[in-house]
Amino acid sequence: MHDPGPAFRALHQPGTPFVLANAWDVGSARMLAAMGASAIGTSSAAFGFTIGKPDGQVSRDEALAHAQSLVAATDLPVSGDFENGYGDDPDMVAETVKLAFEAGLAGISIEDTIGGAKTSYDRDLAIERIRAAAATARALPRDFVLVARADGVMLENYDLDEALARLAGFEAAGADCLYVPAPASFEDLQKICESTTLPVNALTVGTLASYTLEDFARIGVARISLGSSLARITHRVIIDAMSEVFEDGSFSRLKKSVSGAEIDQMLIEGTAKG
Repeated sequence: MHDPGPAFRALHQPGTPFVLANAWDVGSARMLAAMGASAIGTSSAAFGFTIGKPDGQVSRDEALAHAQSLVAATDLPVSGDFENGYGDDPDMVAETVKLAFEAGLAGISIEDTIGGAKTSYDRDLAIERIRAAAATARALPRDFVLVARADGVMLENYDLDEALARLAGFEAAGADCLYVPAPASFEDLQKICESTTLPVNALTVGTLASYTLEDFARIGVARISLGSSLARITHRVIIDAMSEVFEDGSFSRLKKSVSGAEIDQMLIEGTAKG
């Protein structure tokens, strides 16, 4: 079986960031591949939108099936956004890592957030969960990139100092890449990069979306993910276009759509060749 892990791991170079293009279905994955993406990421929120579920309500089985569909869609490595590992207990997180690997993923991201509660695990438990995930990842027969997330800054559960302490614990526990979604500033993101020798993932939301690839490279970021932003842009288009239809009886925004032939060609170009 093809091993996407080494190619995916090789992309994670601090100071030479790549864009993890987050897709939400087979079509978007193939379009992103045709446009030159180096790797595809799932997004729990974006996928949830496609099946009519708010973020945080996708089940592990649904996430795994979705991941398998994206793995089969293109030849690119795919990394899974698997929330908190779908369980509080470290053994549950370890099992999720194994199942994600069996689904063909090249890597996985694990949050330190209690599922559905938007509160954070105690630091010691958060680190133990990553230690269990890392032990499982290292025992797999193929390469697998484990990303440890400290989400409490974004959720306002703890400050940057606590996030840095958690990242240090995650690094010692065996994580391959570190991730603090939505730090308060670009300067805070730089502090995160300076705190570790591991690759750091940056999420392009809020003020961080105002910076360029060159800016992220300058402070040592290794990976830039889109999260659900690209999916939410498409939903913005739906809202704007159909609000005009329903409220004004105008169809003018539909004139700006891309041609079906262009999309068809991208789907063909982005399809897995193997």
